[in-house]
Amino acid sequence: MTEVGTLGMQSEDLYVIEARPLGLRRGVDRKIVRNMIELTVAAAFDLPLDELSAKTRRTAQVAFARQISMYCAHVTFGWSLTEAGSLFSRDRTTAAHACRVVEDRRDDMEVDQLVQKVEDILHQWHLTMQGCHSLRLEGLA
Repeated sequence: MTEVGTLGMQSEDLYVIEARPLGLRRGVDRKIVRNMIELTVAAAFDLPLDELSAKTRRTAQVAFARQISMYCAHVTFGWSLTEAGSLFSRDRTTAAHACRVVEDRRDDMEVDQLVQKVEDILHQWHLTMQGCHSLRLEGLA
């Protein structure tokens, strides 16, 4: 490990910051995160939740909603493409394609605002989960 800059941080610490933008604990249940992402994206697109988790292809709107879900797992939560794909029963190349599609479509202001809103909601959810975790640590829950 090497020291980074003047903050006294170790290079391993920097890797953790880059890899987990929201500081999501590794021990968090992946199913809970998947459900939260899917609930948020389904609400944003006004889609039934089961459309996002369907095994077969659906409409272009559903496909894009799924892509945003994988994008959020990778970008918002900092999971690898392999982890993001696996979370939604897809492979890493599908997750990589999803991220490229979402990034390209964010050039459209409406799409960018929608994705940003989803990311903001997921960030708020994460903060809430941290608060609940700290209550548990303090013995209040």
